Amino acid sequence: MVRERTSCRGFLPDQVPSDILNSVLEEASLAPSNCNTQPWETHVVSGDKLKQLSEAILKADEAGNMSPDFSFDAAEFYGRYDERRFDQGKALYEAFSVKRENKEGRKEVSNQNYKFYNAPHLAIPFMPSFGDNVRVGGDIGMYGQNFLLSLTAHGLAGVPQTAVGFFADTVREILNVPKELRMLFGISFGYADPSAPGNSYKLGRDPIFRTVVFHQ
Repeated sequence: MVRERTSCRGFLPDQVPSDILNSVLEEASLAPSNCNTQPWETHVVSGDKLKQLSEAILKADEAGNMSPDFSFDAAEFYGRYDERRFDQGKALYEAFSVKRENKEGRKEVSNQNYKFYNAPHLAIPFMPSFGDNVRVGGDIGMYGQNFLLSLTAHGLAGVPQTAVGFFADTVREILNVPKELRMLFGISFGYADPSAPGNSYKLGRDPIFRTVVFHQ
């Protein structure tokens, strides 16, 4: 499943059956966590509520009303990290046939994040705040990976979206989530649309000799 998982950026409208969805959520909850705290409260959004959320985020984005719970600054990336970021963006825009100088086209591609790439479902693993939140964030990351791998095992697809977390206050308001629960990302999911332009490319990974240090 690890080698089969990809980040899907284009979905069919078909709803995921409730029994399969429950199985994915159960398998996600098997993720390890510090002191077995299981610090996740997952909200699954579908149907009219998902449409309402999309419209609210697009409106907040247009007004410049970002409200991330955690900082994010792509300008802080450096070296090979920034090269990977650039390669990903270039491949994405090329998949949508949008040139670098086409600002309107680039904005429309970016807005696909807030339309959830037409996915019928969005999962948001909210988290409590403990200390500097680093360990809780790690737990949420492992939960999210379990969720994504379980989707793959069930013939589904998903994409984790940091961009959705840029509008945490908007999301909490629409979903009636208390302020003390924070969000890192959302996961749009469903059945992949093979014809979607966002699914026409796949990024590679650096060989392990670049990313692993062996000690003996």
